[in-house]
Amino acid sequence: MSDAVQPTAAEVRAAAEAVKTALDRHLAAVERRSGEDDPAVYEAFNQLAAAAEVYDELLYDRYDEVTPFEIPGTEDALPPYTGPEEPNALSVLIRRDYAVAEPQRLMAQAQRVEAADYDDGSDADASGTVHGALGILFGEFEADEIASRHKEFGLEEGDSTLWVTAADDQAEPGEWLEAPFEGVDPQRVVCRFDVSTVFDDDLEDAEDLEEELDDELEPLDADR
Repeated sequence: MSDAVQPTAAEVRAAAEAVKTALDRHLAAVERRSGEDDPAVYEAFNQLAAAAEVYDELLYDRYDEVTPFEIPGTEDALPPYTGPEEPNALSVLIRRDYAVAEPQRLMAQAQRVEAADYDDGSDADASGTVHGALGILFGEFEADEIASRHKEFGLEEGDSTLWVTAADDQAEPGEWLEAPFEGVDPQRVVCRFDVSTVFDDDLEDAEDLEEELDDELEPLDADR
């Protein structure tokens, strides 16, 4: 990295001070926590994580050094894999959350499907309710197509996750249909992929912190 794009020593120092401040705020939030899921503690944790990430990057860019900080992510939420090294079968578990943002659009799309399926109009009344329209659309379209076209159906994406789990043998036909998501062994999860706006929020927090640091350091640069 050239000197022209390297962060200054003052920027690294300011980032270190930001980590110290975030540490104090996190400890104060923990000391005042009102319960196990106190949102103040969660927010302080995210601020500390963002500050540590900025400091780690600046420290490396300036001095080619790293910190011992490691922010836990979704991978750390799973125990070590203990499944077969060469699985004979696998299961793919998917969850996608949606908000019904535009019910009228949702029902209009379902009515189009009904009109095509029932030319004489018989039985074409399920699309008059949101739950009926959902049944029609998810029966007509593959889940992946709905995911890629969710806005057309009046839906708004929420969090989603995909887990790939290993098995010794493929399940017998109909074996798990009554409870398809029951009894998943976390130690047999080969990999998982999560999508959530919380990750975007963390990135935005880090970017905001960098902007704040730039604003604070402008007077220092002017004095040089």
